[in-house]
Amino acid sequence: MYKLLATFDGVLIALMVAFNGLLASHIGNEQSLMVIHFLGLIGTIILLLGTRTKIQSLSGLPVYLFIAGALGIFNVLFNNICFSALGATLTLSLNLIGQLISSMLIDHFGLLGLVVNKINQTKLIGVAIMIIGIISMIII
Repeated sequence: MYKLLATFDGVLIALMVAFNGLLASHIGNEQSLMVIHFLGLIGTIILLLGTRTKIQSLSGLPVYLFIAGALGIFNVLFNNICFSALGATLTLSLNLIGQLISSMLIDHFGLLGLVVNKINQTKLIGVAIMIIGIISMIII
């Protein structure tokens, strides 16, 4: 079930990058960031109200956990910039390689308190095949 959900999330990410990039091409990067995140806030409020979820206290949480918000802004901004120059396929392919390498390092060293999941030969072969595919996309 989780693998199917993760795959569907990949579809949503591709759609999000395409729609965000198109929006940015019409109204600009900064204004599109405001619209995208404002609509995300509205959607989150509706979700919270619809599920009757109680908001947890934020006091006592480590400050570094709030970095995700800033990372999200830069993620959308960089996707919007790259989308217009590279297109959806290459933008998402390069994005995926960055995610794979970063997540492999996080897993390998158990960063951010995660369980250690060492890099092995199979993972390296899979990433190498993807990199070769992306290089061929760039060259051709």
